[in-house]
Amino acid sequence: MGDATAGRRILWLQVFGLAAVQGSISLTWVIYNLYLKDLLLAFGFSAGLATLLLIIENALGAVMEPLMGTFSDQRQHWVGSRFPQIALGMILAAFCFLGIPLIVVVGGLSFKTLLPFVLVAWALAMTVFRSPALSLLGRYAFEADLPQAASVLTMVGGVTGAMAPLASDFILSLGPLAAFSIGTVVLLLASFALGQVNPNQTVSSAAPSAEVQVQMPWANLPWIFATGASVAVGLRLLLKSFPKAVGETGFSQPKLIMVALFITVAVSALPCGQFATKVGNRRAMLLGFGGMVVAALTTIAVGTAGAAVLIAIAIGIAFSLVANGTLPYALSMVPPARAGLGTGLYFSGGAAAMSVLGSLGSNLSLTLSLVIAAISFAIAAGCVSAKRA
Repeated sequence: MGDATAGRRILWLQVFGLAAVQGSISLTWVIYNLYLKDLLLAFGFSAGLATLLLIIENALGAVMEPLMGTFSDQRQHWVGSRFPQIALGMILAAFCFLGIPLIVVVGGLSFKTLLPFVLVAWALAMTVFRSPALSLLGRYAFEADLPQAASVLTMVGGVTGAMAPLASDFILSLGPLAAFSIGTVVLLLASFALGQVNPNQTVSSAAPSAEVQVQMPWANLPWIFATGASVAVGLRLLLKSFPKAVGETGFSQPKLIMVALFITVAVSALPCGQFATKVGNRRAMLLGFGGMVVAALTTIAVGTAGAAVLIAIAIGIAFSLVANGTLPYALSMVPPARAGLGTGLYFSGGAAAMSVLGSLGSNLSLTLSLVIAAISFAIAAGCVSAKRA
């Protein structure tokens, strides 16, 4: 009887539906980032506009993520489902995504001025469904089992991360129309897949009316935002600096070590999820943050390619512990009826941090970048340990 009950502690079919959405988000961002500068340069825009657009998109995302999450909370309360908003957002994002190369290939220079607006419109369309969709994770597992459920999403992220360096030349060889068409189809298929697995199902028998009556812990919200911001800064600086540090060892293919890092994330995601379920999510996250701090500081002194591989593996495992825990942490800090807001605030923190980081430019030295990354992870650990659900 215990085994049967345990089998229903996580709704795996629905979790895999969410993983499809997560994979489609990751893939489209990979394609977008690969082509952004080339598309702008082809229309005579400066390369600096790409950086400016990403700053603007992240700044708008910082506002839109919690807004769309809150809107989905209201839909869940009044209509009984977040899925209509998710489906609408994914369809809108898919057609905006396809519109990007169509302006370039079909419209030509006569539609030049539209390109930056369509690029920003696509990024905004992605915010319509990301927080509402990923907030559904809270419905698909009991709180103690959420890191194990989230590990499937981390695994998908690891596979996409490993694919990006290896497949970038192939994706670019396809040309913008073919590459963006693939991303469009994947977004639409992910929306369809989530819709087919009964996304409104919940592992909990709690009535929605009971959820609404839970008092909102407003003091928790700044901690969610701060955690999202510090994790985003730490990861961005570490993952950007690590290949440079590897290159300084004389190793000619730093991309391969980054592939090893993300493969480690994918392989370790499920065991790390099981570990977090046993010891508790916060303990697992704190262990992951500690590993990331040590890895960032060790990277400063990496001397050989062999040492770089070991650090990459350590980063991959620590990253899995952190990534598995972030959504469950955000969800644990708000009542179930406000899951969209909690998830949106976490992503909002990350978007705000990326906007600020982008506006500061890339003039930081390698050592300073890694020190700031270590400090960011330490701040994130402080946020997680300071405030309890």
